[in-house]
Amino acid sequence: MTKDRQPKLTWERKEDEAWAASVELRLVLDHDAPAGLADAVLAEAYELVHEEGRPALDLLGDPDAYAQSVADERIPEEHRARVDAHGLTPGERVSASFVSLGIGGLLFCGFEWLRDGLQVGIGWPSFTITAAVVLGATLATAALAARAAGRVRGAWYFAAAAAGAVCAGVSATPFVPAGQLFAVPAPILMLACFALITAAVKFPDATIDRWFTPAPPSDDDEAWFTRLDGLLRGRHAMPSAQARDHIREARHHLAATPGTEPAADVFGDVEVYALRLSEGPRRTQRLARRQFYGSCLLAACLTILLIDNLTDPDPSPFWLAANTGALGATLWSLLGEWRRSTKRDTPTTPDRGNSPSPDTPS
Repeated sequence: MTKDRQPKLTWERKEDEAWAASVELRLVLDHDAPAGLADAVLAEAYELVHEEGRPALDLLGDPDAYAQSVADERIPEEHRARVDAHGLTPGERVSASFVSLGIGGLLFCGFEWLRDGLQVGIGWPSFTITAAVVLGATLATAALAARAAGRVRGAWYFAAAAAGAVCAGVSATPFVPAGQLFAVPAPILMLACFALITAAVKFPDATIDRWFTPAPPSDDDEAWFTRLDGLLRGRHAMPSAQARDHIREARHHLAATPGTEPAADVFGDVEVYALRLSEGPRRTQRLARRQFYGSCLLAACLTILLIDNLTDPDPSPFWLAANTGALGATLWSLLGEWRRSTKRDTPTTPDRGNSPSPDTPS
């Protein structure tokens, strides 16, 4: 892979270099671009900027919008239809979540090592709250994966179970026996977290995809339309009312189609059709709005933790600093997501957010 990588580009302006880095980041993270595409796109942009002698931002526009246009034009629909707003399949979403959980555990153990020494004391209160948090995070990960797979109802069930697990653990903590049960060296706990990260990276994402993704509906029109509704609302963050409008139009078209062909034959692959319905100038706003809501929830949780740290008679400076830094970063991200969710895009191509023609080739 490194053999095929193109030589490193030397941009004449710092702002052009930052623009290129942003385009590459968006292609890889948001659109799951195939290997080599980002290099080829940036090489073409570099030649154009060099020939015109103008900044990349003036010549090619906003990097996020440019990455989106490249994805629309040069990444096959079948590839783009499998991923969610962050360019992840359900399996990749689960892997990324467990990697994040493992990194969080590493940081936690490192802080405990610095604060209390090599041995980390384990008691019933700490065991209960840790088990509740791990279980809640696992169920929340399943909720995100189910939503990315278009299983909206399952996502809500998993999310409710995650909230219930955390609330039960927090509620039970004051009633469990106090005192220390045993102590574990912090490096051992850190090795366990590293093992979790390794397992999340090595486990095949395709296997997890099969767990969460239902079999493609074939001759059952109701199953096809139900799957379409879940993909629009779950994977593509479309409001329920708009998704229902699209499905109503598709049903009318199917009813008016001569013969008795199933929806899968008339409209094609349901995931590709859902992608076509979701595209258009409003797509960026929808996805940014979903990210904004998620960041609001995270900011609320971090605020509660910060209040708990501040009201503690003997607050830990490590956790106080970490909590404050995380909350500040989340609030900064929240501001950017709010701006993107309220910004109206200027479409350079026709809005593909309307129902596409079923005759459009897949």
